[in-house]
Amino acid sequence: MDQFGIFTFLLQADTGGTLNWLQEKYVEGGNFMHVILGCLVLGLAFSLERIWTLSRSTVNTRKFLVSVKKALDEGGVEAALDVCSRNRGSVASVFQAGLLRADEGIEAAEKAIISYGGIEMAFLEKNLIWISTFIAIAPMIGFTGTVQGMISAFDAIREARNISPEIVAGGISVALLTTLFGLVVAVILQVFYNYFVSRIDKLVIEMEESSIELIDSLLLMKQGKKLATAHQAAEKTEGKNKGPEKK
Repeated sequence: MDQFGIFTFLLQADTGGTLNWLQEKYVEGGNFMHVILGCLVLGLAFSLERIWTLSRSTVNTRKFLVSVKKALDEGGVEAALDVCSRNRGSVASVFQAGLLRADEGIEAAEKAIISYGGIEMAFLEKNLIWISTFIAIAPMIGFTGTVQGMISAFDAIREARNISPEIVAGGISVALLTTLFGLVVAVILQVFYNYFVSRIDKLVIEMEESSIELIDSLLLMKQGKKLATAHQAAEKTEGKNKGPEKK
């Protein structure tokens, strides 16, 4: 048997032993383990849904903004709306809401962007409350199972009329299993929750920054200026202000 075969064999043996140990401890934990497992399954289901939704809401914001500016230069608001309709994501939806009100004035477009931005943010945060709920519930269920197990252990001591180390140790060991599994479930879901919060914060910042640039672009278009020309002029001015770099 080569080295790869030995490693595969050891990995399979270790995996099988771990699964058997988990199954054994799950059964020993009692009925509260079913509730904790339910928290894990539901929490992971909502996490997978959020992963799918956030992946569809994420786009290359800089590239998309350049496409919208180019469309505004070449075809006006209608061309920019066509670009937004052909792209998915929160930024495209917010842009589309603002461009639909562009004919009513810059203020109307800005209000539409702010209002729809709030709706998009609520959509991005959807179901996070359930993940947070399972993060809080799983340890509580574990502690409840531990208390119930401790009560059973002391009842066994009372019935035996003897403080036997086996009775005490066995009962406490089983009682602590629910706390262990509850904390593990909470840790797993907390990692997903923190990841989603960071992704949403990044998306919101991108929406706010790109929305400001869209409003500026609409203002320049109202003034009859070409957006590409204005952008190049701004870059040249910024370069002059920085001056030559000192060696």
